[in-house]
Amino acid sequence: MSREGPASVEQGRPRLVVGIAGASGVAYGLRALAACAELGVESHLVMSRAAALTLAQETDLTLADVQTMADVTYRAGDVGAAIASGSFPTLGMLIAPCSVRTMSEIATGVTSSLMTRAADVTLKERRPLVLMVRETPLHLGHLRTMVKLAEMGAVIAPPLPAFYAKPVSLEEMVDQSVGRSLDLFGLSWTKVKRWGQDVAMPPAADH
Repeated sequence: MSREGPASVEQGRPRLVVGIAGASGVAYGLRALAACAELGVESHLVMSRAAALTLAQETDLTLADVQTMADVTYRAGDVGAAIASGSFPTLGMLIAPCSVRTMSEIATGVTSSLMTRAADVTLKERRPLVLMVRETPLHLGHLRTMVKLAEMGAVIAPPLPAFYAKPVSLEEMVDQSVGRSLDLFGLSWTKVKRWGQDVAMPPAADH
């Protein structure tokens, strides 16, 4: 059951911080929460205020509906929350989707919300920070910001379709992107179709 608070729901379970920013693509964050539940990973959710607006535009879910999908939820302005401290152990943080504003704030180190503070903490503790940046086309400022984040240790993982997996629905496309991002935390989700396993490799060409 989702609740607000700093305490672990169950001792010994791995924890993943899941951020949902205001960019289009809230489905990525929702599927990340579902994946955590399936994998037995304790999810700690923080959503930006803009994400609540996107949620209303892209789904029929309420904010309360999403919060019940997480083990622990936090208010966007609660900069004193557990995930704002490096002493609170987690596997890392996934922001899905990640808006340009959120990405840019993390890159500057001048964090004004719990989401960007938690991301900054993830970087300073040398834990994986995976940003599913959702924007196109990208101008030079965006690209320079991404380079800066990569140099700081973040992983830029735009949610792009993997056509080799032959998806037949939007859900399969979303799940493939989310699952590949979870791979970066050492989490293997069964929804991912893997090259050479679930997807057959073509025969080698004769030379």
